[in-house]
Amino acid sequence: MSFNYPKNEKLKSKISIGLLFSEGKSVSKYPLRLVYHSGSLNENEKIKMGVSVSKKYFKKAVDRNRFKRILRETYRLNKHILLDNLDKPYAFMFFYQTKERLTYEEINTKTIQLFEKFVNQNLKAE
Repeated sequence: MSFNYPKNEKLKSKISIGLLFSEGKSVSKYPLRLVYHSGSLNENEKIKMGVSVSKKYFKKAVDRNRFKRILRETYRLNKHILLDNLDKPYAFMFFYQTKERLTYEEINTKTIQLFEKFVNQNLKAE
C-alpha cells in the first residue's frame, strides 16, 4: 500500500469541480464534509481529491493552509478505506466546516469515520 498523494490525484479541473457542486452528493461527519460525484473521470484515474477550508471561519491564510495540510495528510493516510471499496472512479471535495481548532488526532478519527460512512452509504445504494 502506497501512502502518497500524487499530482494525478489532485482535483484541479474547473469542469470537474463545477460538476461536483452541481450534481454531486454529500456525506458529513461533523465538522468534516465530503462532496462526491462518480463517473466524471478518465478510466485510468480511480480517485480525485480536493480540500477546502472556509475563509468565513479562518480569516488568515496561515490558518486555512494549516487545516488544508492536515486534511490532505489525513486523506493520504486513510485513502485506502476509499480505494479498497470503490468500483468506479470518483471525484471528491473534502471540507473543514467549523471555527473550532481541532487537533490532528481528532481530525484523523473524524476522517476515518467519514470515509467509513461514505463506503457504507455507497454499498447500500448498490
